[in-house]
Amino acid sequence: MLSLNDIFRKAHSGEPLSQEEAWLLYSTAPLEQLAAEADLLRQKMVPDPSVVTWQIDRNINTTNVCTSGCLFCNFHCKPHQTEKHFITTIEEYCQKTDAMMVLGGNQLLLQGGMHPKLGIEFYEELFRELKRRYPTLRLNALGAPEVAHIAKISGISTQTTLERLVAAGLDSLPGAGAEILVPRVRKIISPAKPSVEQWIEVMHQAHCMNIPTTATMMYGHVETPQERVEHLIRLRDLQSQVPEGNYGFTAFIPWIFCSSGTQLEKRGVVSHFSPLEYIRIIATARLVLNNIRNIQASWLTVGKQTAQLALHSGANDFGSIMIEENVVSSAGADNRFDKEGIQKAIREAGFVPRLRDQLYNLL
Repeated sequence: MLSLNDIFRKAHSGEPLSQEEAWLLYSTAPLEQLAAEADLLRQKMVPDPSVVTWQIDRNINTTNVCTSGCLFCNFHCKPHQTEKHFITTIEEYCQKTDAMMVLGGNQLLLQGGMHPKLGIEFYEELFRELKRRYPTLRLNALGAPEVAHIAKISGISTQTTLERLVAAGLDSLPGAGAEILVPRVRKIISPAKPSVEQWIEVMHQAHCMNIPTTATMMYGHVETPQERVEHLIRLRDLQSQVPEGNYGFTAFIPWIFCSSGTQLEKRGVVSHFSPLEYIRIIATARLVLNNIRNIQASWLTVGKQTAQLALHSGANDFGSIMIEENVVSSAGADNRFDKEGIQKAIREAGFVPRLRDQLYNLL
């Protein structure tokens, strides 16, 4: 087994760490040293180390009806709860899109539930109509579980589903629905959701089709620390299969589970946020994910000060101003930024804020 210094040297050389080496870093490296080494690697991996990027987009939920019933989600309602149902109308999309564009944004993050009656045709019609009305609009839409669900109820393959969605206007896939990519964890917190293997397969197909995606991790519930590291290794290994020249994962975004009012909380699983633990995850991710350039600090769930510390511990992106966010907020995440506030926070941390698009092109 290599020493900590040997593992740091290996990470800096761009070599993939083994799961055992990654676990040794995560579990034993002094936090100050771990963060410093991750910051040095950030400076090597990003085009301009003085810059921290941010984005303007809007999260609109297509529907709140979901058959998954994840124990960490307060936002969804079951198909039989008809008094709580909604499906966003085109008029509502237009109103929200117009408001976003006034602020300078040009991308919608469209996510919702696994609705038992909304198949491929629904999303094709929605995407085409949005692109007809807003030709410059980018659609970052549907997590891998939604894609797998749409394919299943439409009686087509996930590849055909992706092909049809792209033809209708899909630009990229968010990393939603990953949680922790370990079957044991998934069986507890979201047993009705498409499996870990299905999440990986959808993302692999997207990468082969050169659809840009992001990777996420929701931690702090029933997973073990070792399973967090296993999650990172799975993402790293999946990224290693991206065909040369294709986008693959453009970024990694971890956030802490917020438990307020969730079914997990009722079962005794309560979130305990530790800023130091979050910094350890950010730093370890930078050192393990040798093939994912961008790591985002999730200010929405950890707050401004911890997110600012993350910028000195391996993270290089501050995410979006989140004009609208309903899912995580419904479980207790209540931090907010406007475009002036997010730039001020980046400057306070000692960096130059630069507006970007979903592909990390500076605007």
